[in-house]
Amino acid sequence: MTDNNKESLRVLKFFLFSVSAGIIEAVAFAILTEFTKLPYWPCYLTALILSVLWNFTLNREFTFKSAANVPKAMFLVFLFYLVFTPVTTVGGNYLAETLHWNEYVVLGLTMALNLSTEYLYDRFVVYRGMLDTNKRAKKQQK
Repeated sequence: MTDNNKESLRVLKFFLFSVSAGIIEAVAFAILTEFTKLPYWPCYLTALILSVLWNFTLNREFTFKSAANVPKAMFLVFLFYLVFTPVTTVGGNYLAETLHWNEYVVLGLTMALNLSTEYLYDRFVVYRGMLDTNKRAKKQQK
């Protein structure tokens, strides 16, 4: 498989796993929004954490096929969310609570931003130099 085909497949897998994480995030957000009296930010933050854990686990194993040190990789992802989460939580809360944008529109925009920026960060920071190094990748290379 050529490098371009391999990278295209990697992007497709990341997108599909991110869609599954997005479903988890959207369902968790909807449950919290519709069945609690919580404001936007705790609903969003709880849903985001659930989706990040799901997405990290699947993408490390299947998309990036990385044998990278898991605690180190998780720490690097944590650093990404250390910036992303406050920006999107405060920004999303402002749009939803102050400007009265629809919460689901805000969530959708945030999820699209997360998808694009996290792929680039994971690919070029978290798993740089550690792509296709796990047992699954080595098995496929034979």
